Amino acid sequence: MFQVRADSLDSYFEFDPQRRDELEAIDGLIRRAAPGLRRYFHEGTPAGQAGMRMKMIGYGQFLYAIRSGKQTPWPVIGLALQKNYISLYCAVTVDGHPITALYANRLGAFRVGRNNFSFERFSDLNADALEALVSGSAEIFEAEPDNPVRYKQGA
Repeated sequence: MFQVRADSLDSYFEFDPQRRDELEAIDGLIRRAAPGLRRYFHEGTPAGQAGMRMKMIGYGQFLYAIRSGKQTPWPVIGLALQKNYISLYCAVTVDGHPITALYANRLGAFRVGRNNFSFERFSDLNADALEALVSGSAEIFEAEPDNPVRYKQGA
């Protein structure tokens, strides 16, 4: 399993020097499109708790309630290095469906999942569609902070 060995935002950006420019490009777009979503280093969910263990750059945060009744912090939008690509995760929904579905055909990503998409280079993406996805996610979260909680609980 691919693991990013980082313990801060700075070390995350420095982890893979060949992809630093890609991370910085998408980070810049996210920060411009969603200035209300605070950027932070997400350490991953601790072992023994439900959730993904991967480290990532988080934007905005909510408490994901797991079935046991415990809660774990999770990013509204997460940007993660993978072995051969970069993934963006989005926990916001529109009419009960992941918001990424509204943009899937326009993003330019090579892979789209239920609440995420993956790409190799920022230049492969449709920046206008990505900006609309990010700003739309931020607007929904700011107006309705429980939106991602309902999505995660219904997953």
